[in-house]
Amino acid sequence: MSSTVKINKEPRITLVGAGPGDPELITMKGANALKSADVILYDALVDEGILSYGNPQAIRIYVGKRSGEHSFSQEKINKLMVDYALNYGHVVRLKGGDPFVFGRGYEELDYAAGYSIPVQVIPGLSSSISVPGLQQIPVTHRGLSESFWVVTGTTASGHISSDLYEAARTKATVVVLMGLGKLKEIVRLFQNEGKSKLPVAAIQSGSTKEEKLAVGIVDTIEELVEEKGIKAPALLVFGEVVALHPSFQPIKAFYQVLKAEI
Repeated sequence: MSSTVKINKEPRITLVGAGPGDPELITMKGANALKSADVILYDALVDEGILSYGNPQAIRIYVGKRSGEHSFSQEKINKLMVDYALNYGHVVRLKGGDPFVFGRGYEELDYAAGYSIPVQVIPGLSSSISVPGLQQIPVTHRGLSESFWVVTGTTASGHISSDLYEAARTKATVVVLMGLGKLKEIVRLFQNEGKSKLPVAAIQSGSTKEEKLAVGIVDTIEELVEEKGIKAPALLVFGEVVALHPSFQPIKAFYQVLKAEI
């Protein structure tokens, strides 16, 4: 944390989406907001390279939030955000991905409104779309998928989202965030829907130097994830669109031959 002199400024808060990880994937508007920040509160999924865009005099506070590893409760973060705005002026709340896609951004906006502090929202690239896209996996494609679901793998209660059961019954692409820890249960869910051969991708730390990829089918994805050493943070993509990835082609050919033999 850098030091700064406390001065009188109008309190305001900007919720900024940092994008999927690569510092260059933050929007220009988000980077400009960081330049004018007096305080930056940033999450675990934010690459620290993004902080280089910020005002060098700004206070930087890590409020690491990751599934199962919360350094700060959401209530504590809300209070910090408001306290710093009231005492220092412009607070940038920097969040991985997009603030409103499983980012609890509206909770922070609503909390600030209770103190009559103006809030601006600057969207970010959601990993749910951008990370598959960087792997040349479209979430929609003519003839394969007319829609897509973005579902959390684990709810606040620690269970699989009931929406996943609904999503698995559709022909849509299903992108699961924060689901790696529930992979076994999610795989069983798709198998129970008769989708054992459905193409699947697991992508760790998309857009960063730590990125890893496993491409297979529902029946093989658990083994592939273990083989590739894929860890959280990672997302899962279920759907025929995954078959468009170049590395899926040999797998596809193998199953076509197997099917013909049967």
